[in-house]
Amino acid sequence: MTETLERGGFRGALSGGSDHPHYKWVALSNTTLGMLIATINSSIVLISLPAIFNGIHLDPLSPGNVSYLLWMLMGYMLVSAVLVVTLGRLGDMYGRVRIYNAGFALFTVTSIALSLDPFDGGGGALWLIGWRVLQAVGGAMLMANSAAILTDAFPAAQRGMALGVNIVAGIAGSFIGLVLGGLLAEWNWRAIFWVNVPIGIIGTVWAYRSLHDTGLRRPGRIDWWGNLTFAAGLTALLAGITYGIQPYGGHTQGWTNPWVLAGLFGGAAVLGLFAWIETRVKDPMFPLGLFRIRAFASGNIAGLLASIARGGLQFMLIIWLQGIWLPLHGYRYEETPLWAGIYLLPLTVGFLAAGPVAGHLSDKYGPRLFAAGGLLVMALSFGGLLILPTDFSYWAFAALVFLNGLGGGLFAAPNTSLVMSSVPAHLRGAASGMRATFQNAGMVLSIGVFFSLMVAGLSTSLPSTLDGGLTAQGVPAQAAHTIAGLPPVGTLFAAFLGYNPIASLLGPHLLGQLPAANAATLTGREFFPHLVSGPFHDGLVIVFWLAIGMSVVGALASLVKGGRAAHPEEEPAAG
Repeated sequence: MTETLERGGFRGALSGGSDHPHYKWVALSNTTLGMLIATINSSIVLISLPAIFNGIHLDPLSPGNVSYLLWMLMGYMLVSAVLVVTLGRLGDMYGRVRIYNAGFALFTVTSIALSLDPFDGGGGALWLIGWRVLQAVGGAMLMANSAAILTDAFPAAQRGMALGVNIVAGIAGSFIGLVLGGLLAEWNWRAIFWVNVPIGIIGTVWAYRSLHDTGLRRPGRIDWWGNLTFAAGLTALLAGITYGIQPYGGHTQGWTNPWVLAGLFGGAAVLGLFAWIETRVKDPMFPLGLFRIRAFASGNIAGLLASIARGGLQFMLIIWLQGIWLPLHGYRYEETPLWAGIYLLPLTVGFLAAGPVAGHLSDKYGPRLFAAGGLLVMALSFGGLLILPTDFSYWAFAALVFLNGLGGGLFAAPNTSLVMSSVPAHLRGAASGMRATFQNAGMVLSIGVFFSLMVAGLSTSLPSTLDGGLTAQGVPAQAAHTIAGLPPVGTLFAAFLGYNPIASLLGPHLLGQLPAANAATLTGREFFPHLVSGPFHDGLVIVFWLAIGMSVVGALASLVKGGRAAHPEEEPAAG
């Protein structure tokens, strides 16, 4: 009899009121699924790009196609970063669950459209970029409101655990996407979008049937000028950083490009105008007053630095594995995306092992020490990777990336709990969106920052290494010198995508003039990885030192003490 009542009670939680004792667990399950599917899609394309470009018959290394490559990579993260605050604020005004549910439905519909791309070449790339932008709107709806829904549903004593599970699922999704993308791309590139459809349908129906708003709403007007200036300023700034890594006017990078400079300075100016507008309007989309709460401000600074460091690590490890280590160990270039995802599993395991535990312990002992300790563990792992040889022993590499995942897991949930528990209840949607903005912007910034640093490192040693390696295999000195003088960003993208660019750099005519043995050596598995491993390590040293610095500064920011916002409505009814 008791068993029957319990089963009936749980069914009631699935379709009944938010005051049911099981409701908070239903909210946790559904929002965790939403976060997982949204963040998997930020990285599943990352590792599947070679298969996607082959599927739509487009050479990603052709100079005219680099923009397609960048927007395929960046479009989703850029739109997510721009919209999460707006959508979190709309959740505060019209209901967090309502915006969240619409996000699940939109995400599912766009996944269907992506899998049905009917075009080839540039048209096929534009179809995917356009629908990925719309998919990012749905993903931003999910990310902006999931933490706020959980903060409303759970009492303070269990909030760190709940947010820990949710945030760990979200960040782990970016790691899981690497493995899943590699597996699905081996079968069919469209499968990386098909996989979302059944999960999206189940999640959408479940969300509409089971979730209810439990937090306080604050009616208000939409801050149109704030929304427009924020979107325009952040888009221009992040797009300028993204295009800054492309060569321009004989330079290895594009930081002197007038359009890049216009994006950087113009975007910063428009964001300054946005900040001025937000201090003048009655219902701002970005409540700047929240930054007066020290815990909120320092927690977001730490989150931004951790996101940049984590994003940089992800990109560098993919280049390291796909472009150098795996080919040196006998893997065909076509297989490297799959095996790169598999060999990065210790990173995901470390994160999943630490995340929920850190959330639970931070409820008991406070979040600051766990957040700071997690970033220091990450800094330690970056130091270990710094001294690891380019052709490393895998078990040493696995131990270090596991340690990095462990540190990230220790940091994520306590940091989120610290930020979300510091704000008044009626602004949790906006606070959740602001937190997600810093996290997503950090991922976009990491590409611009770390790719630029890596290109700077390669520029000092790659030309001479490439020139000497090509002439040693019989390539005429003039041709070798010309190839060595090309911007190193093309070589970097080749390594990132798991391509051997030597054949395309030399061309069939020049290859045909070389002895067969030399041509086979130049286009084989080992020549390119051996050639770039030394210059790549030079760039890696710069990248990891910066990551160490960011992790240490983030740890110090996590230790800043600050009062919580005291409001009578701070603790809404929770299950």
